[in-house]
Amino acid sequence: MRILRKKHPLISMIKAIVLSAVLMLLVSFKTTKDDGPIYLDPSKSVEERVADLMSRMTLEDKVYQMNQFVGLEHMKKGNPDDDKENNDAQGFYKTLSVNDVSKMCEEGKIGSFLHVLTAKEANYLQELALKSPLKIPVLIGIDAIHGNALVSGTTVYPSPIGLASTWDDDFLYSIGKQTAKEMRATGSHWTFTPNIDVLRDPRWGRVGETFGEDTFMVGNMGAAMIQGFQQGDFTGTQKVIACAKHLLGGGESINGLNAAPADISLRTLREVHFPPYKKAIDAGVYSIMAAHNELNGVPCHMNKWLMTDVLRNELNFKGFYVSDWLDIERINTLHHTAKDMKEASFLSVDAGMDMHMHGPKFTDAIIASVKEGKLSINRVNDACRKILKAKFKLGLFENRFVDLEKKKELLFTEEHKATALESARKGIVLLKNNGILPLQKTTSKKKIFVTGPNANNQSILGDWHAVQPDENVTTIYEGIKTLGETKGYAVNFFNSGENIRNIRDSKIKEAAKKARNADYAIVVVGDNSMRYKWKDKTAGENMARASLNLFGKQLDLVKAIQKTGTPVIIVLVNGKPISEPWLEDNIPAILEAWEPGSLGGQAVAEVLFGAVNPSGKLPLTVARSVGQLRMIYNHKPAAYFHKYAEEKKTPLYPFGFGLSYTNYKYSAPSLSNNTLNKKNEITVTVEITNTGAVDGEEIAQLYIRDNVSSATRAVKELKGYKRVALQAGETKKVTFLLNAESLAFYDINMVYCVEPGEFTIMTGASSNSNDLKKVVLTINNKIEL
Repeated sequence: MRILRKKHPLISMIKAIVLSAVLMLLVSFKTTKDDGPIYLDPSKSVEERVADLMSRMTLEDKVYQMNQFVGLEHMKKGNPDDDKENNDAQGFYKTLSVNDVSKMCEEGKIGSFLHVLTAKEANYLQELALKSPLKIPVLIGIDAIHGNALVSGTTVYPSPIGLASTWDDDFLYSIGKQTAKEMRATGSHWTFTPNIDVLRDPRWGRVGETFGEDTFMVGNMGAAMIQGFQQGDFTGTQKVIACAKHLLGGGESINGLNAAPADISLRTLREVHFPPYKKAIDAGVYSIMAAHNELNGVPCHMNKWLMTDVLRNELNFKGFYVSDWLDIERINTLHHTAKDMKEASFLSVDAGMDMHMHGPKFTDAIIASVKEGKLSINRVNDACRKILKAKFKLGLFENRFVDLEKKKELLFTEEHKATALESARKGIVLLKNNGILPLQKTTSKKKIFVTGPNANNQSILGDWHAVQPDENVTTIYEGIKTLGETKGYAVNFFNSGENIRNIRDSKIKEAAKKARNADYAIVVVGDNSMRYKWKDKTAGENMARASLNLFGKQLDLVKAIQKTGTPVIIVLVNGKPISEPWLEDNIPAILEAWEPGSLGGQAVAEVLFGAVNPSGKLPLTVARSVGQLRMIYNHKPAAYFHKYAEEKKTPLYPFGFGLSYTNYKYSAPSLSNNTLNKKNEITVTVEITNTGAVDGEEIAQLYIRDNVSSATRAVKELKGYKRVALQAGETKKVTFLLNAESLAFYDINMVYCVEPGEFTIMTGASSNSNDLKKVVLTINNKIEL
């Protein structure tokens, strides 16, 4: 008789555990052997793939995804003899060679690269990443500020300040979408734009990267560009991630210099600087770059209030943060709020930073901080998860390589060129015209003389561009010559010196001598933002100015030609406003072209000869001199209570200003309702008539003023704008919508609301009071939002 023995519960449990482990091993083996890991299966959801991949990653693997390096070719340009640990401009790593960085990529120790300027290098880096244990592709970012212009052979659109002068958000969407296609064709997936800094100081070299001085317009245009880049949730191979920057206050530094401290009140932050970020987040922006500067005593790269409390928790930002160039290091080396790189890295990541631009030491610092228990692993997991999500949604695991054969047919296409040309046409602002423009067709072979430092080179491409093929760029002179000759003119050019910093007197004299024999002299002056001619620059990143006039001897050149008696037409090519009252007082016609891009010369010529009726308007206020600063249209009521002893208190050109070859007449605005509540909208209607003999496009503008408020408000606030095409003699009705959000502000107790009382609604052609007609809207009860 067999004795039945009862099994011990512990033995049963051990057997069950072993059996379960064996089954899991078999399942895991099957998944790995037959189907591959879940994260490499494109049929699975992004969430499933991210979760599976992260379950396979060590702490080190996750932190490596948070680090970015410059491209290998960019490294090769660095200076090994530089005394600094990191060559600030060129990205040379004293402690690492190109081979070292290549090996790191092959080992999966780099999550992202920037300054990768060829598809060939992009493919090489992806080949290295494919050899890594987890085969995670690298995310390649680039400063595609106005087109993918750092890559040769691409479409260069007008600089953002020129795009803002179109007052047309649709251009920003189209340019974002087209730029995304050219980026993906050349191996990049992430653009460090749009710049939604609100301009408050025109001395700043980066004015050209912005959409101007008005928070409403900046927010609208930034959101439109983001939507163009990302086209929803950026899933697919024709889209890229946008990056709103710089968080926060770079356009309002204490002295106009890039990276200088910003000291901005909470009210101004809430009313001026945060609204564009809210619109960017609502548009789905997936990355945000922190600012070089400190804000109210705290470096932005370690500002938890900004990154976490406000943008993540209050405004619901779901994407990831990236640092700016070496700015985590500068928490220690510049701001002195950390004792070393380890502490600086901890402070930044703990505050909300997700990715480091660029270089060594960061990963070791973060790994050590987690292992020491100082930094939560959840912070690292959160950062890594967001970065991996981007890589999966962009399709990089399945489509990491660029087809080199197809690349050329995707760049500088007819569609993209058409957008670049049309946006340049509509962003050109006619500042003055005494009747000399447009230049009429002639049968007497009249002569046009063209000169000036920006007349015949690639300065029209602005900052953030590489040298483009000459055949892809129409310079101002080339545009004038091509169209001018069809109009019967003989067009001649003289190179009076392209280096704005060093125009010689002998060249000025020679230019004046040649101008005497011409019927018209077109002088192209302004600024130089070309970063590959860094020593010659007078504007652009890290090149502010203490004055706003024409740099160097440019005005001497203009005056010498004007003295000959030949009528002078000025074309300004510049990334930030030029304050030169002498031109307004003495020159018959002035055209603000900004930096109009690849086909800018054609656009300028078309305006000069009347093939295009100018319709651009200023997205900023142009001061008469640096002594008037700060000068913005939406100033507070007491700003000009008193006068200057030696200067007018009015601007040289007001915000929203721009002339046409025709005239427009506005009716008084009318309201669909005389009052407003939290739920309803009011329609503001105005009639505009083209009273001239030329077809044109007018930009109608709507402003409000809260007549009495518990805390002071601006004398005008832009709340609507529309571009309207009008044939000669035609009248059209234009409508704007206003709601409670349009009228709201932060009251004396910092409650966001609409206070009861009267609001003046103004519509017209510019922010100048003489150009505006008014109607009054009444709010009966307080509306809290």
